[in-house]
Amino acid sequence: MSDKTADTRATCPVDHSASGSQPTAPHGSGCPVDHTKKPGFLSSLTNTTASTNEAKCPVDHAESQVNPLNMMPALAQTMHEGQQTALSTDRESSTIPRADQSSDTHKWEYPSPQQFYNALARKNMPAPEEYVDVMVDIHNFLNEGAWNEVLKWESRHECKMPRLIRLQGRPRDISPLARIYDWRFGVRPFDRHDWFVDRCGKQVRYVIDYYEGEPKDDMPVFNLVVRPAIDDFSSLTDRAKQMWQDAKQKYFPDSKK
Repeated sequence: MSDKTADTRATCPVDHSASGSQPTAPHGSGCPVDHTKKPGFLSSLTNTTASTNEAKCPVDHAESQVNPLNMMPALAQTMHEGQQTALSTDRESSTIPRADQSSDTHKWEYPSPQQFYNALARKNMPAPEEYVDVMVDIHNFLNEGAWNEVLKWESRHECKMPRLIRLQGRPRDISPLARIYDWRFGVRPFDRHDWFVDRCGKQVRYVIDYYEGEPKDDMPVFNLVVRPAIDDFSSLTDRAKQMWQDAKQKYFPDSKK
């Protein structure tokens, strides 16, 4: 695969084609970025992260700083000091089922634009207020694409309703696969998440590496590499089967599956 990939092959995760690529959205939805926006969004996004030593998700998913009920930081909905424009406080519901059944919605919720802005400001990553809505859309879109890839892996198993237990941001921890990509292609992910999935009573850890692709029309392009961590024999088997399928598709594209 390429972007949003559940790829275990040693292929470059950055799409160098002229057209670029983006994570697959849930059925019926498209690219969240409004391409009619005025030029300069990408440069603004770059400037937003320029003041920090590393580009990563502005929402801190470190376990020590999250609400144990929803595994998200307690982000304020009030305007930040110096903020000029009022941002929406509405939170969008994801399609990702929660393992915590005490919730009325049973779905994970994304941070509102105001919470997202506050998270950026707290990390000294000031963002142009007019672009926060777009940045939130991209954040949510990437997470939906990552979950779709998790579901593809989970379709190998009998559990019909996998659920997300929690997630952990690990931007400083380079995964073994990312090290291979770095060694072979000279590219490193700008962020990493570990997602813990409930497979009908069994906890399965997934590793997601986030790469920045070639910009298209001054709009950002991201590529995801999603796969189960090799924590047990079942995950090792899944990875091996995927490698075999990828090899057959690459070298014997006309062969029957």
